[in-house]
Amino acid sequence: MGRAFVYVIIGGGVAGGYAAHEFVKRGVSQGELCIISEETVAPYERPALSKDPARLPSFHCCVGSNEERLAPKWYKENGIELILGTRVKSADVRRKTLLTATGETISYKYLIIATGARALKLEEFGVNALDATNVCYLRDLADADRLVDVIQSSSGGNAVVIGGGYIGMECAASLVINKLNVTMVFPEAQCMARLFTPKIANYYEEFYQSKGIKFIKGTVLTSFDFNSDGKVTAVNLRDGTKLPADLVVIGIGIRPNTSLFEGQLTMEKGGIKVNGKMQSSNASVYAVGDVAAFPVRIVSDTRRLEHVDSARKSARHAVSAIVDPTNTGEFDYLPFFYSRVFTLSWQFYGDNSGEAVHFGEFDKTTFGAYWVNNGVLVGSFLEGGTKEQYEAMALVSRVKPRVEDLGELERLGLEFALSVKEKPSPAAGEIIVVGGGGGGGASGGGGVGVVVEKPLYGWHAAAGVIVAASIAAFAYWYGRRRRRW
Repeated sequence: MGRAFVYVIIGGGVAGGYAAHEFVKRGVSQGELCIISEETVAPYERPALSKDPARLPSFHCCVGSNEERLAPKWYKENGIELILGTRVKSADVRRKTLLTATGETISYKYLIIATGARALKLEEFGVNALDATNVCYLRDLADADRLVDVIQSSSGGNAVVIGGGYIGMECAASLVINKLNVTMVFPEAQCMARLFTPKIANYYEEFYQSKGIKFIKGTVLTSFDFNSDGKVTAVNLRDGTKLPADLVVIGIGIRPNTSLFEGQLTMEKGGIKVNGKMQSSNASVYAVGDVAAFPVRIVSDTRRLEHVDSARKSARHAVSAIVDPTNTGEFDYLPFFYSRVFTLSWQFYGDNSGEAVHFGEFDKTTFGAYWVNNGVLVGSFLEGGTKEQYEAMALVSRVKPRVEDLGELERLGLEFALSVKEKPSPAAGEIIVVGGGGGGGASGGGGVGVVVEKPLYGWHAAAGVIVAASIAAFAYWYGRRRRRW
């Protein structure tokens, strides 16, 4: 017993929904596309799970990018088969088949792996929660429903958040809004340690503290205390601290869901290795979202990016590469991360390697940072910006101008990015000086001391042809002369 489709998407999260939307935009025929998902609802915007409150159907894909909402009716109208609440038991990429837990065989011509990732569990670190109902994770809608139930039954109580990353920070904000007393615990010296500088982290920690949230850093959870009903009543930390708890939220990282394809596809950096068209080592199989390790051209590295923006855009690119391979180039992605909690809203672009140059007033609402690596601006961060300002930060991170004076960059701050944005696009090979003022020197002395160089790709090609032709002509002439000699 089985069914056959031209295109199959395995995974019903953000990437799966956006891939389906792109297929429809590109004219997929009725009955050609199937989505298989372990979840019992149509694909939805996963970041909404940590917001307060967020319930279906308000956050189905693709509302997160201000596009149409893909409710179950949309899939039916477009002839897309939704196989929900179904686990894929095994995959055979050579035979192009998937076997579901119900015993059905699904065959495909092209497969998009959008299986995402699972939340790391405490048991993997030697801590047993004994399935306590008030210990919560947050990865899917079922997790969110459970968390909401516990929040509602714990109003005014104590919540402990384990982890200082995305989930920890966003859940802590949601919990305190819901009238719980919140303590965050993590082993690092600061929140968001993989992305924030200590100075940026300190700003958000102080803001959270002003909302009543407490931080305990440099230690980890070791065990729980339970009552006779099996609920957690306290959290025990390695440093000896005991925290009373009516609710515990665990946000200690994720692991990509690759097990179905291990031994069949090439893996890298914990995910499925793909090329610039999101194509795996098997030409009929593509991977997108959290599970894909793809070449990030702007940083000259292969990376697996755990963020919704990457999931959305990589899914669309994979569909384009499948449907229109001739006109689809390499995925040229600018790493992008953002978060919105309380009255705060920040965005990060590019890479946070090298030296950080902070700017703005950290006691006000708008501030940021640039990262400069080997004299080149490679990344940027901005809190409290406008649409125009965020766009300018994205552009400067993609342009990657050379920076000669870090002090001047700090002084200019946001104006530097805006000045790059306002400059007309340079002609091929033109070197432009961003800034000005003052007197003397190539950059105006008191100017920004930053230049943007554009590679001479078109000129290089033309020059190459001319040089090659000249060499060939000379060789022909020289050969004839030698024969005369």
